[in-house]
Amino acid sequence: MGIVSINPATGSEIKTYEELDFKSVVTKIEEVQKSWEHWKTSSHENRSKLLQTMAGVLRKRQHELSVLMANEMGKPVTQGIGEIEKCAVCCEYYAANGAKYLADRPVDTEASKSYVSFQPLGVILAVMPWNFPFWQVFRFLAPALAAGNCGILKHASNVPGCALAIQSIVEESGFPKNVFVTLLIGSGQVSKIIEHPVVKAVTLTGSTNAGIKVATAASSVLKKTVLELGGSDAYVVLEDADLELAAEACVESRLINSGQSCIAGKRFVVVKKVLERFTELFLAKMSAKRMGDPLDESTDVGPQARQDLRDELHGQVIRSIEKGARCILGGQVPEGNNAFYPPTILTDVKPGMPGYDEELFGPVASIITAEDEADAVRIANDSIFGLGSGVFTQDIARGERIASVELQAGSSYVNHRVLSDPRLPFGGVKTSGYGRELSDFGIHEFVNIKTVYIK
Repeated sequence: MGIVSINPATGSEIKTYEELDFKSVVTKIEEVQKSWEHWKTSSHENRSKLLQTMAGVLRKRQHELSVLMANEMGKPVTQGIGEIEKCAVCCEYYAANGAKYLADRPVDTEASKSYVSFQPLGVILAVMPWNFPFWQVFRFLAPALAAGNCGILKHASNVPGCALAIQSIVEESGFPKNVFVTLLIGSGQVSKIIEHPVVKAVTLTGSTNAGIKVATAASSVLKKTVLELGGSDAYVVLEDADLELAAEACVESRLINSGQSCIAGKRFVVVKKVLERFTELFLAKMSAKRMGDPLDESTDVGPQARQDLRDELHGQVIRSIEKGARCILGGQVPEGNNAFYPPTILTDVKPGMPGYDEELFGPVASIITAEDEADAVRIANDSIFGLGSGVFTQDIARGERIASVELQAGSSYVNHRVLSDPRLPFGGVKTSGYGRELSDFGIHEFVNIKTVYIK
């Protein structure tokens, strides 16, 4: 069965790729293992040099790769350029810091010498999504290669061109052959790959259901997983917030990648005192955003990645309205063979509605009313998810207290939208997953943290 790439802006087929059979998959996995036997002994200096080169290759191919993303999953081309730059910065970050993070750490004991050593695990399977088809991979790949691991990629089936491009970037950068390999396969083969003895661990970014399946398969063979899963991030807007700044940041967050981001603000919890004014500002700013061709540099919102995903999102909007939510912007499916969905705002959102309880993975914002700070924090935490969170207030000490102690999430930002940064650990709590990517925490997820004791 073929893997088909379809342009979501037009509904037209780009290309059909042949899916690898499992025998071919096993051959490729074993080739990666052979490469790891040599790669694991490479010097930090060599790894850093190659990562620096890869940053240059990414920048050289920036336009080509941004167009590829626009065609395969609908990302506005200007945002695609930014995504590739972020990948390059991540490579540079681990080129500069990998050796420091992996250096032996002396520990004082009764031994004549004792220390902690960080050794590569081996071949790591990455199961990655379509929404940030390069960044999601590179935030795993850069630290993995810096640590002396090798990688195999099972990418989302609607971005096979991006998946193959990543392998070509690694090869063009001068890394040894088969240090990283893309497998063009369906999700049905993932559990068998996890069971293969060469594969030592798995990282997945995707839905909570996908994470449960991968974690179950990996735990059955005692293999480590890092899971970055769904999110329904709540941004709390307090009565003393700079409402212009808050509305701007909330709209920017809600519409990044046409609303298809795990860490996008999705639930905007606003205290009653400023609800009317915030809603006015939010509506004006959302209304000003332009939906259109992702290859047009003036486009703010492209299509959703697939028509079925757009239709699922619209169903959540309709069910929320049927339960009492008000739609004050958008909420209509455009005509034509495409996957577009306009910026949409739901107000009067309450528990029991999809707009409150579920992740809306598209350009749909839920505005939820809170009585006061305590009620707003309660509502923000009233979710099965815990990926990112934000709070807007001009009292910085108040904002820091809420962000650091009260909001239940892997990241909490004050007066700014949530984002991922190579310098900061990234991940979630509750059903948003476990483990961390990026920073020194990310590079230590897939190493043997080894005690060495000498008498």
